[in-house]
Amino acid sequence: MTRPNNATASSRLLTLIAVAVVIVGLYFGRQVLIPLALATVLAFLLTPVVGWLEKCRLGRVPAVVVVLVLAFALVGTVGWIVSGQLLNIVDQVPSYKSNIHDKIQSLRVSHSSRLRNATNTVTDLSNELSAASESVVDKKAGKAWGGRPIPVQVTQPPSNAPQYLRTIIGPLTGLLEMSVMVIVFTLFMLVRREDLRNRVIRLAGQGQMNVVTQALDDASRRLSRYLLSQFVVNAAYGVIFGSGTYWIGIPHALIWGVLCGLLRFVPYVGAPIAAAFPMAVALALFPGWHQAALIFVLFVVLEFVTANFVEPWLYGAHTGISSLAILVAAVFWAILWGPVGLILSTPLTVCIILVGRYVPQLSFLEVLLGDEPVLPVQAHFYQRLLALDQDEARDIAETYLKEKPIGTFYDSVLIPALALAERDRHLDSLEAETASFVSQSTRELIEELGERSLDQPVVFNRDGLNRSDPPHTALSGLRIVCIPAGDEADELVAIMLGQLLERLGCDVRHAPIAAGAKLSDEVARDIPQVAIVSALPPFAVGQARSLCKRLRQHHPGLKIILGLWNFEGDVVKAEERLRAGGADMIVASLQQAISLLAEKNQVIGSSNQAQAQSTAPQDIMATRP
Repeated sequence: MTRPNNATASSRLLTLIAVAVVIVGLYFGRQVLIPLALATVLAFLLTPVVGWLEKCRLGRVPAVVVVLVLAFALVGTVGWIVSGQLLNIVDQVPSYKSNIHDKIQSLRVSHSSRLRNATNTVTDLSNELSAASESVVDKKAGKAWGGRPIPVQVTQPPSNAPQYLRTIIGPLTGLLEMSVMVIVFTLFMLVRREDLRNRVIRLAGQGQMNVVTQALDDASRRLSRYLLSQFVVNAAYGVIFGSGTYWIGIPHALIWGVLCGLLRFVPYVGAPIAAAFPMAVALALFPGWHQAALIFVLFVVLEFVTANFVEPWLYGAHTGISSLAILVAAVFWAILWGPVGLILSTPLTVCIILVGRYVPQLSFLEVLLGDEPVLPVQAHFYQRLLALDQDEARDIAETYLKEKPIGTFYDSVLIPALALAERDRHLDSLEAETASFVSQSTRELIEELGERSLDQPVVFNRDGLNRSDPPHTALSGLRIVCIPAGDEADELVAIMLGQLLERLGCDVRHAPIAAGAKLSDEVARDIPQVAIVSALPPFAVGQARSLCKRLRQHHPGLKIILGLWNFEGDVVKAEERLRAGGADMIVASLQQAISLLAEKNQVIGSSNQAQAQSTAPQDIMATRP
């Protein structure tokens, strides 16, 4: 028993060590990895365009060259214009001084306030300290306090053209190097993309070919669609925002549109930061607050329409990442790679989620970062009942019932939740009080749904009854008794089944759990045509078998259906084993039971319509499907 645990612990430790090594490598290798990541994103973004040019009878290399030249020419042109406008704004900042001073004066608090007095006191102390420091410097004849000379640095202007060029280009050396690396990487990725794909598949090994192929196809499809759609949305967003600032009267509208389109790639905080810059310029340029308020309204309307209508319509409501994971990923990649990591955080996180989806050892990444429900609906419903939170459990039921009929809810959520509760109860991991709460809450929910759905004629919408089937026709007049095998959970499922059958015109009776020896008398008094024994496997199977034997001994002509609800095994093999126990048919779901009864009742009704209401018990389900 200790070896598997030790192996699992060693595997987890190796995984954590590998993750730590990868993070360290990402940080220290950022000089190469950042251009590689940018090139990968650009390759995914430009691949559809290159493919379209190839379909137009243009070769691979010319298509790639044309796309790269156009893309980087557009980026360079826009960057040159934006940088010129940015320098113009910086030059005009001194002319905004008086207007900024007036705005600050209008926001200042009154002279009598305590904050104003405290501010004046701090200002006076600062002025006195500055005056004392200047007097000390004057007495020392140009020397600072302590006798140390004041360092003076004289900047020599460049004497020739090479020095002048070095002074201008020096700060841009890192940016130029990164740009060249991105262009080269992107060029080779676009030209040799099939070769790179085959090398990744070969590196993974022949045994993993299927998994790697699925992962690459999923990554290329999802990333290409997401990046292209996001680029189109953000570009249109920037154009509209820039046009709005131009209409409002804010100078240099191009820079605000470009800045808004770029910063919107940064999740959550990018767009507000982009809108804050033109608002600040409006406050500094205009005497009133009207223009800044218009920019704020423009931003709010644009963000609301884009986030709630355009993005869900264009590329879905989500990218496969949870909201919290987007924030954590943005912080993580910003710490590792700076502003570039902040922009690339979402595409890189999508790649990490895909790795966690297809690599079993890293499946925790998809659980932590993905937006798919980590708990099935039935487990979530049962978990809220375990937490004694009946309100949230009902909310889960209501949400599910908005899209699915009540019968499907019983089969897919409520019965599996009861099976989980029965398993925990028989394993002594469920307290008696909690088990009672789960049963009582489930019973109340069943009764509430039964009263609410009386006017709904549809139980299931496939494999049985259709939406066009009116009630009281498919199973009209059939007399049925529902018998729980032993536990309260079996009785609750029997109530669900009886509730659905009554809506279809059946005459349903329920036998109590503690019928015992009086069960035969209960069945004889109701004179049913069909008896349905309700049992939740695996714990109730033995009791259900004994119950079917007793029913067969006392009522040989009665047709008996054994419901092994939520049974995950082979129903045919289980039917072969239990046929000797007296059951005529075994079903695993409420839908299957209703479909079987409807089919048999219709066969009998079509063969002898005159005797449909007086059909003998032994004639029901005379033929098997």
